[in-house]
Amino acid sequence: MKKSTLSILSLLAILLIACNSESTKQASENSSSSFNKKSDEEGFAEAHDEPEAIALEATGKMMLLPTKSGDSARVYSLIQEGNNAQYLIVLHEWWGLNDYIKQESDYFYQELGNVNVMALDLYDGRVAINREDAQNYMKSVSDERAYEIIDAALNKIGPDAAVATIGWCFGGGWSMKTAIRAGIQTQGCVMYYGMPVQEKEKLAKLNSDLLFIYGTQDNWINKEVADQLKANFRTMNKEVEVLAFDANHAFANPTQKSYNEKAAREANSAALEYLKAKFNSY
Repeated sequence: MKKSTLSILSLLAILLIACNSESTKQASENSSSSFNKKSDEEGFAEAHDEPEAIALEATGKMMLLPTKSGDSARVYSLIQEGNNAQYLIVLHEWWGLNDYIKQESDYFYQELGNVNVMALDLYDGRVAINREDAQNYMKSVSDERAYEIIDAALNKIGPDAAVATIGWCFGGGWSMKTAIRAGIQTQGCVMYYGMPVQEKEKLAKLNSDLLFIYGTQDNWINKEVADQLKANFRTMNKEVEVLAFDANHAFANPTQKSYNEKAAREANSAALEYLKAKFNSY
């Protein structure tokens, strides 16, 4: 009788461990890193039109930052003279750190006025001009290397600076991850149609609220994702503002056919006002 009871208890323990393991696996796969895998889903690549070239007279310059591994991190930077301790970190889409992202960085640098801007290159110098390369580059990004680049930027910024983040698509998810990584320095986070972090132990480390922007025609970053994000934030007693627009994925990128001028103008205005409020209150 005792052996039978022990056997049943052992079986229950094994099942419990297996269930917990599967739950952990699912939580991990629901995180922003799982967005990389979406590039294999039917229609995902086709939802990204190959970018049109833009004429850019860059205000910033490329900077190489030391990393733990010794492989320098590439950063497009706009740094003011003096000791300004406010920084906006910009995370690129699946195309890479192209002229569009540099143009957006220039825009925020000009509009925010008293804020330094650093756009991180998570592709280590690779920039895609077609879907196949973008798909391969995004899938090849490891969390280890991405965090090494983020840490290099945060080390350059220093521990006393205020930080906010912004990103689109692939970079939307990394905007949130970077905000979490910056810890108590984080004052704000903007995500355009990126996959949010969902693991509660990671969300607990987010020091700010969140502005989440998406298009209701998006087949991947959709209302279901937004609703789950709001539920997670309620559970964690954190604040999130969700803005939904009648538009498709990548609607804010003017180099794409999916560009929606009206939605982009409203979303960009909301993002700018959000960031201004965060830095002005610091």
